[in-house]
Amino acid sequence: MFQQPVVPPALLTGPFTTRQAAELGVNYSRLRHADVAGLSRGIKSFSDEDLPLALLTRPYTFVTGYSAASHATAFAIWAFPGFLPVAHPEKIHIARQKPHAIPRRTGVTGHRTEFRDDEVECLNGLWITTRARTWLDCARRMGVAELVVVADHLIRVPRPEFEGRSAPYATRKDLELLLDRHKGTPGIRKARAALNLARVGSDSAQETHLRLAMGFAGLPEPDINVRVELAGGRSRTPDASFPRYRVAVEYDGGTHAGTDQQVRDIRRQEDYEAAGWIEVRIGKEHMKDDAKAAVRKIRRALQSRGWRPKPGPTG
Repeated sequence: MFQQPVVPPALLTGPFTTRQAAELGVNYSRLRHADVAGLSRGIKSFSDEDLPLALLTRPYTFVTGYSAASHATAFAIWAFPGFLPVAHPEKIHIARQKPHAIPRRTGVTGHRTEFRDDEVECLNGLWITTRARTWLDCARRMGVAELVVVADHLIRVPRPEFEGRSAPYATRKDLELLLDRHKGTPGIRKARAALNLARVGSDSAQETHLRLAMGFAGLPEPDINVRVELAGGRSRTPDASFPRYRVAVEYDGGTHAGTDQQVRDIRRQEDYEAAGWIEVRIGKEHMKDDAKAAVRKIRRALQSRGWRPKPGPTG
């Protein structure tokens, strides 16, 4: 009985190019067998299982020279927070360096662009636009608030004990340099506006949205995740705080249901009260309708401590 040739293990881990298969000694007739799926011209796979996007994308950059995963695909691979509208989410986005032609193939949304050497990197064998360049490339389709969410994510200083890294993904200066390099690119005005609103400190998209909602409502700008000293040598790091008014804002993202966490939340509230602080707790329900309910709670707390909005200009 005829047996199919043994497939090299390297081809069983994910999609591959026909050129890779040939280099490993697999002839073309084997690639036409029923157990091999054709994903696109020159790209095959022995597996029909759901694959990580980065692994699925990698061969597309091999068959298209001078290219990298970009735009919505890079946005997803980098696991950016926030929302990016995508017309065809099933397609893979590939950007190709000018003057080479735009990528055109089944299942691909092609882009023709210019990127510097430090605007692409190799991620486990996949060429992909850097996080900062991806942020700029996606600016055309994103709103300013969502761009701020991603910018906050990029410039945030990580906690090494939890994240295994000590440097931010990008600094404000990095993003400013990027914008200066690509003057006139689609979406750059929104990106500049977003960078002006970005702040170091936000740990989540909702924290950023809450801060923006406070700013748009005319509330004073809070400190973001800055440690405050309380009574008895205790300290806390509220999500947002107004030290002048002794108001602390804590966002509950839905992870506070467990008994142990509830005990910690009560202890935290007691710490604030003992030091004469007001704790304002914000939940998901307060973030609906552009966080109007959250803003109302925070405004009441600030007003109870003497804050008053600045009078508007008079005609």
